[in-house]
Amino acid sequence: MGFLSGLFGKKEAPKRQLDHPTKLLKGDMLTLDDSFALPAQLRGQQLKVEAIHTYEYQRSQQCEFMLRGHGANPIFMSFIVEDESYLSFSIKVNRAVVEQLFDLDAFAEIFEEPGQANLTPLTLSPELTEEFGQWLAQDYHQVEFAGFGYFHRQDYRNLTPPQDENGQRGEAFESYSLVNNDDSHAIDIEVYEGGDTEVMLTLYRPLTDIRDYWPAS
Repeated sequence: MGFLSGLFGKKEAPKRQLDHPTKLLKGDMLTLDDSFALPAQLRGQQLKVEAIHTYEYQRSQQCEFMLRGHGANPIFMSFIVEDESYLSFSIKVNRAVVEQLFDLDAFAEIFEEPGQANLTPLTLSPELTEEFGQWLAQDYHQVEFAGFGYFHRQDYRNLTPPQDENGQRGEAFESYSLVNNDDSHAIDIEVYEGGDTEVMLTLYRPLTDIRDYWPAS
């Protein structure tokens, strides 16, 4: 048996097939389309999966991939399944940037009941237009007010996240969302205990924006 094994060699293990975002694992890479319909942070970029997170809601879970390319800031991507399947790409903006993109009094209405805010970006400088112009719509209307969920810094696909009420259940947050009339752009806001607030500019894009996949192993 040893002779035959040496003669014919060992069979190579089949390579992992990676052809869909739901199959992505930490360390995998993907290449995006080079279309000018995409902002510079995405256009033609090769991005690596640095982490996989989970958003837990009352009746659903959503997987989030934290991607990083040549830029300093990460890109957050999710695969959304509704009537149709599509991708969401998000970038986080800090308070200083929010102040340059929106009127703060209008922005504050997002957190006021009944949660029916409308928001229009300010006129941007050429520098801000270059960096954020394609991430922004002309106007937004609010579609979510104080939704509740937990954020987990782990991948819980096909698993139930921890249900321990003594600190192992993830980071609790309230979510606020606005979209434009074409459902192509969104503003997503998460407010955590203690008041920490994350503001994200989001694009909804077709699955075909991912041109190639590169498995880590």
